[in-house]
Amino acid sequence: MTPVELSRNVLRAVRRAVDEGELSVAVPVRAVVTPPGPGGCGDYATNIALQLARAAGRPPLQVAEILRPHLTRTDGVADVAITGPGFLNIRLGGSAVPSLVRDIHIQRDSYGHGDTLAGQIVPLWIPYDIRAEVVADALVRIVATQGGRAEVQHIAEVQHIAVVQNTAEVQNTAGVQNAAGVQHTANVQPAEPPPAKGPHAQPPHADPVTLRPVPAPEDPAPLGPDAARWALLHPAPHDRPRISADHLVQRESNPLFRVRYAHARTRALGRNAAALGYSGAPGDVPHSDGSDDLVGALAHHPAVLTQAAVHRAPDRLARHLVTVADALLAFQHTVLPLGDEKPSAAHRARLALAEAAGTVLAGGLSLLGISAPDYL
Repeated sequence: MTPVELSRNVLRAVRRAVDEGELSVAVPVRAVVTPPGPGGCGDYATNIALQLARAAGRPPLQVAEILRPHLTRTDGVADVAITGPGFLNIRLGGSAVPSLVRDIHIQRDSYGHGDTLAGQIVPLWIPYDIRAEVVADALVRIVATQGGRAEVQHIAEVQHIAVVQNTAEVQNTAGVQNAAGVQHTANVQPAEPPPAKGPHAQPPHADPVTLRPVPAPEDPAPLGPDAARWALLHPAPHDRPRISADHLVQRESNPLFRVRYAHARTRALGRNAAALGYSGAPGDVPHSDGSDDLVGALAHHPAVLTQAAVHRAPDRLARHLVTVADALLAFQHTVLPLGDEKPSAAHRARLALAEAAGTVLAGGLSLLGISAPDYL
């Protein structure tokens, strides 16, 4: 279940409570669903009870208690807990897992793509710096996942164009006198043309974003293309990237290795399962298998892509891939039968979930411009 689908289910729960006379409020047009904050639990949380409390004339906790059973009865919701002043914390389960896995298998690399920036042109201004170049290159692909188009231009070029335009405008206004007989020398900005309408209208431009991530302390090229890009993209823009051989070592302490190794493990699990005569099929996965973290990470992937595009922050995607990889590596040991155990429906469901994780990892690495080998 995606955050958008869960948001609709929260609104349906409110509508049911209103229809049954438990609440007397206008059903809002949207419900905010986010990952749980500090003190929260489950896969998602919503503040809908706090949002409705004043209109309902009830304390938020009381509104949350009214909504809780309606949400719990929603297909795909395993449990709902109330925390803090009235936050509803939702844990997915039941048919939500097969639905999520099925969506990923069908959508493949387009899983998580949306229309948040549909039709928008996003100008990205960058200095002549290798890290800024790599960040902008990744953002071009990430912005495209949300329907937008990023246009990259170097700051020096933007400044040159501005100087040329300003010079031309000053020359155009030279010698013009005002009513008092004083000659104008100030820069006069031309009036904005009216926006175009109809089928030939230009897409709206977002405000230009100047990307100035902290430069790398040295040339990352010796690391090779994949490790170099990871070294520049994984840290937050305000953090200085580390350019060292640590990005090349194949051990648990290297986040890039864990991400690529987790992807390779999903492919190996598929090959091993095929040798045992079975393949993955979306189905319910018992919580005792330790699948909750992996399911939550996969369900959160669309929101991460949206945040990375809107906030122009590819590092959010890089860190999310580490979360998915760690959850997969903790879960992988339950996928294949042990000893003389025969493959069951549970094994097929686990394999399908692991393969879905592989799809998300490969797609995320591709957006960052990093390869995802099947063997590692």
